[in-house]
Amino acid sequence: MLHDRVLVEVDSDGGERRSSGGIVIPATAAMGARRLAWSRVVAVGPNARSVEAGDRVLFDPADKSEVEVHGETYVVMRERDVHAVAADRLEDGGRPTGLYL
Repeated sequence: MLHDRVLVEVDSDGGERRSSGGIVIPATAAMGARRLAWSRVVAVGPNARSVEAGDRVLFDPADKSEVEVHGETYVVMRERDVHAVAADRLEDGGRPTGLYL
């Protein structure tokens, strides 16, 4: 990866969700608002400051650029397109979280 780019793996859950009442909502159901997605970081560029490989990041899937590598689908984005970072290393009194919310 170059510069501040982040490579994340696409979740293969099919987009199916459950409501709080237990109703299954199919991936094809239309939503009024855009929905953000969580994915695991596979690789980061040398200028990425708040994200490391193995972190989970929250991003807008509508703004994604997909790439296929060895038959697997990944998403490439800039670090500034990450809305939040979830990592165990940040909860253990490490450096600031770098959340972009």
